[in-house]
Amino acid sequence: MTQLAWLPDLIRDSLVLVKNRYRRSILKNALARLSDKRIVVGAERTRFDGWIPTEQEVFKLPIESDRLRCFKRVSLDGILAVHIWEHLAPEESVIAARNCFTLLKSGGYLRVAVPVGFHPDADYVARTGGSGSGADDHKVLYTHDRFRDLFYSIGFDVVLLECFDERGEFHYQEWGSADGFVERSKRFDSRNAEGRLSCTSIILDPRKPVDRHD
Repeated sequence: MTQLAWLPDLIRDSLVLVKNRYRRSILKNALARLSDKRIVVGAERTRFDGWIPTEQEVFKLPIESDRLRCFKRVSLDGILAVHIWEHLAPEESVIAARNCFTLLKSGGYLRVAVPVGFHPDADYVARTGGSGSGADDHKVLYTHDRFRDLFYSIGFDVVLLECFDERGEFHYQEWGSADGFVERSKRFDSRNAEGRLSCTSIILDPRKPVDRHD
């Protein structure tokens, strides 16, 4: 709310709080109307069929558990978080994964993507490792095993969809864009012309195990 910068801090912060509460209410009402409750994290201007976009101020992943109470009656079917986790410090990444586990229904899933720590292109690694243009706020450059183990540690079952391994070999499993679109990927990034994989991501589908009591 930069247009309110002239107001005293206390008044401005109170208005921001009210605004964000209103936005959370709108989000909850939108989710209540859907049979498949799926959200895109940190992508207010992104529009995918069957997905509700959210903005960071309304749905922030690494928050304290007590602030999840506004969503406690909402069980999500899916969460799409593309190039979010590399912006989180290690301790925040664990909180974010745990919050997603809490918010997802039994059998619900995440689709997550981050830059590739084992990418064979040294320029790619330099660009995405925190020193490149646009990557100065990157906190972690993940390898596929480290990223996968983060979600394993929370209790997710994890399917690896795309990655380069430590030998520079590319691993790929077919995945549908309707289940969560990732542009920086083998199939969808235009920079990967003629089979040269210059811009890819580690893409995972962590899934919350089915509760057999459901």
